[in-house]
Amino acid sequence: MLQAQDSGWYKKGWTLDIKNHSWTENTENEVDFIVQTLELTGKERILDLACGYGRHALSFARRGYAVVGVDLSEDYVQDARAEARKASLTAEFIRADIRDIQFRNEFDVVLNLADGAIGYLEDDIENLKIFDKISEALRPGGKHFMGVCNAEFAEQNCPRREWEIGEKALALALLKWDGETRRMIYAGWDVPYGQPAKKPEFREGGPCRLYTKAELREILAQRQMKIRATFSDFTGKEDSRKELALLVYSQKA
Repeated sequence: MLQAQDSGWYKKGWTLDIKNHSWTENTENEVDFIVQTLELTGKERILDLACGYGRHALSFARRGYAVVGVDLSEDYVQDARAEARKASLTAEFIRADIRDIQFRNEFDVVLNLADGAIGYLEDDIENLKIFDKISEALRPGGKHFMGVCNAEFAEQNCPRREWEIGEKALALALLKWDGETRRMIYAGWDVPYGQPAKKPEFREGGPCRLYTKAELREILAQRQMKIRATFSDFTGKEDSRKELALLVYSQKA
């Protein structure tokens, strides 16, 4: 039976092998969608929270945006810095816990993509601090975009098995829902093409606090932010409790 990892799971286990995962292959289309949806001009200053190895941040920087990325993983931050230097991009990468950043009214756009660490922290109080940092970092009228998993889907459809065909590997996932803690436990396994397959072992997974759209609307409103649009994928498909992904575009008053 799939068990939840300890509360500090988000601090460990992140490697650059993630570059081969199927869900990183759509980065450019995701950035295209964000630019179009948020009606960006290219002059905005962008903060990418839990930026990973900088795949979105670097894409924005290549398009001329000034970008700051923040992540807890030293490997990810060093790799992102190296890519930015190699391409002479206007992108800064900071290794830090999101809760420790001290930006105030400095950014036109804040991003939390591929969860962006939302829901990863030890308890509800700590998780809400991420939303505080988002609002604090945004200038008045600034825009926020996040991609998270939908609690309404998880509570109705988990436990569940998922699979996705990528260009480099077949991605398998096992999802389990804990209604008491409102956390989805996720465990993934990749089967690379051209290599002998190994039997997947789903023993422990990362527990992530999920939110409904209604919960997010209230959380954001408490921080002077208003939801402008929601989607279930990066083609603009309408959000639904029948879809795992929940994309939320909001704006600070």
